[in-house]
Amino acid sequence: MINLAKPVLTDEDKQAVIKVMNSNWHSLGPKKKEFEQNFAKFCGTKYSLAVNSGTSALHLCMLASGIKEGDEIITSPFSFIASANCALMCGARPVFVDVDPKTFNLDPKKIEQAITSRTKAILPVHIFGQSCDMDPIIQIAKKHNLMIIEDACESIGAEYNGKKVGTFGKAGTFAFYPNKQLNTGEGGMIVTDDKEFYELCDSLHNQGRSDSGQWLTHKYLGYNYRISEFNCALGNSQLKRIQQIINKRRDVANKYNLALANIRNINLPSVADYTTHTWFVYVIQLDKKFNRNEIITELNKLGVQTKPYLPAIHLQELYINKFNYKDGDFPICEDISNRSLALPFYESLSDEEINTVVTKLNEVLNNA
Repeated sequence: MINLAKPVLTDEDKQAVIKVMNSNWHSLGPKKKEFEQNFAKFCGTKYSLAVNSGTSALHLCMLASGIKEGDEIITSPFSFIASANCALMCGARPVFVDVDPKTFNLDPKKIEQAITSRTKAILPVHIFGQSCDMDPIIQIAKKHNLMIIEDACESIGAEYNGKKVGTFGKAGTFAFYPNKQLNTGEGGMIVTDDKEFYELCDSLHNQGRSDSGQWLTHKYLGYNYRISEFNCALGNSQLKRIQQIINKRRDVANKYNLALANIRNINLPSVADYTTHTWFVYVIQLDKKFNRNEIITELNKLGVQTKPYLPAIHLQELYINKFNYKDGDFPICEDISNRSLALPFYESLSDEEINTVVTKLNEVLNNA
């Protein structure tokens, strides 16, 4: 089986974790501080806070932004569900805006019509490793006095007109799940230039503890969103070669582009001129005449793991039951979601494996 994703660990990665195992400091120690400092430098921000997941990072940003019950957050229906759920966690409502059919990112031209007196923030999701079109989003946010919180969990290192994603708004969030560009097993990060925002997130991620230095003194209703020293040690090791990882993923994507160029009835990923893509996943679009789920089943029989990527959030059972969403509410998102097919993708994917994936895909599509 050629897996959809595969974590790649070097001997240096493994030794970094073993050193922490052999130490007496397994949480809230020097590796966490080092990881935060290194990641802030990588992004070009003043502050960086390591937490246990990208979801936790998003939730903390909502809380620190003062998002509360009755507020509205404009975001994308084509995303991993956490980006919308974090608004619900605060009692707010995620208000969806349809996406651009080429980049799959939030369509700036559709944002203003979704703004109401209850709108407090825009949450652009940089999907699959590609930046949203940030200039018009920033202009809209300034015009309507809205906060921007970026979900860059899938787009570590991606840039918009030469500036890294996660640095355009009040804060940006990242995730380090094993299939991401940077893998810490589980983990996430908040970046910001706002000291007060950072300090509040820092407290909230550690049970709302005060800055008095007293371990059992609590100022806020906080959460246990701490990340271990093991995760941070792995993050430090991988961050040293993050550009190498991105370059390898970009090389795999380019090889796919060449190998798939002559296969009919599919659309290859589109990369906007304003972005540098860092390739979280490689997703093609099948022609509407195919039954995508049948294609997935047949490829799996032939030893190629694929997956639909991503299901539309508004058509998840939770959102249908809560907000009465239905087919046709966001037609571009739904069309992309119904036809998307994620192919095996990771930096160590070999030329032989790429050739096998493409050959088997072509075979299945021809038989279909």
